[in-house]
Amino acid sequence: MNIHFTEQELAFREEVRAFLKAELPADIAAKVRLGKKLTKQDHQRWQAILHRRGWYAANWPLEHGGTGWGVVEKHLFEEECAAAGAPRLISFGVNMVAPVIIRFGTPEQQAHYLPRILDGSDWWCQGYSEPGAGSDLASVKTRAVRDGNHYVVNGQKTWTTLGQYANRIFCLVRTDPEAKPQAGISFLLIDMDSPGISVRPIITLDGAHEVNEVFFDDVRVPLENRVGEENDGWTCAKYLLTHERTGQAGVGISKAALAHLKAIARHEVIDGRPALEDPLLRQRIAEVEMRLMAVEMSTLRILARAQAGGTPGTESSILKITGSEIRQAISDLARRVLGPHALPFLADEMVLEHEGEPLHADYSVTPAAQYLNLRKLSIYGGSNEIQKNILAKAQLGL
Repeated sequence: MNIHFTEQELAFREEVRAFLKAELPADIAAKVRLGKKLTKQDHQRWQAILHRRGWYAANWPLEHGGTGWGVVEKHLFEEECAAAGAPRLISFGVNMVAPVIIRFGTPEQQAHYLPRILDGSDWWCQGYSEPGAGSDLASVKTRAVRDGNHYVVNGQKTWTTLGQYANRIFCLVRTDPEAKPQAGISFLLIDMDSPGISVRPIITLDGAHEVNEVFFDDVRVPLENRVGEENDGWTCAKYLLTHERTGQAGVGISKAALAHLKAIARHEVIDGRPALEDPLLRQRIAEVEMRLMAVEMSTLRILARAQAGGTPGTESSILKITGSEIRQAISDLARRVLGPHALPFLADEMVLEHEGEPLHADYSVTPAAQYLNLRKLSIYGGSNEIQKNILAKAQLGL
């Protein structure tokens, strides 16, 4: 098994680096490096740049406007983007619903929705989780009842990330309440401006408005907005989740965050010396870095197998668990290095345009908020506890 990059792959890495150096806006990169908030316009601007280069839909086949890249090219692209400070793509459209439409959608659905995802006409959000159905997704209760050429949808979704910006939502809805839980679900594409939809913000621990509740009150959805067969939405749901978990190891993001942590530790002082020279801190950073190196090697090993025609198995659960723990550990160390300077964070300072003096240093503004925000990593995309159950059953036979 060869886990070394070929000459062609190394040349591709240099091509990506040159593109990022020339095209990535400096103001957006500065926000990403300091962990400051990106606006909807920031995301749209970066998407437009990638679309012009033909590099926005890395996971799509060429015939639908994708890059046609292999797994190694996608890995290298994501790693270089993270290193350069490029925003992580909002996945709901390009990397989640689009693969479902490509795999299960009708030609009409593909012709309508895919170009709009590519050019940014549509901003998608995800309607999976409900108050009683998160990790146990098969328990969704949002109902869709046929009425002529429409479904009438009633129910509630929650933890809808960036739903306040979306004009489309893909939803799991229950179309047969008498069937077994996974057998009575359908997959619908719904316009967010449909009468009967309301969005309410949920303010998270870091004071941010990132997630929402979405309510459906007699919302009429045309039958042609269903993807796949009625009551077979679970097939779409499982397929989408495999794409959601792809890349959740976040190796590139963790490498960039680790480099930022070391930079902070060189500036901060403990007992009159740079914090990076503190033996206990050095030990903790080394432990995280060794885990990260192990995850990177595992990722490359899985990529090599995929290139040879294999498919990822339960390794994706291992990468999800370990990758989320590493990112959380790095954010924890960053706030510990700053000590009391990490305690206060002001909402106004979370945007790059803030003109006031930082309470300590520019890099001290965001670590506390990031630490709180990254608690979500071990929950979404299938909680780490669920991933451990998968490993226990599939690998250990328990």
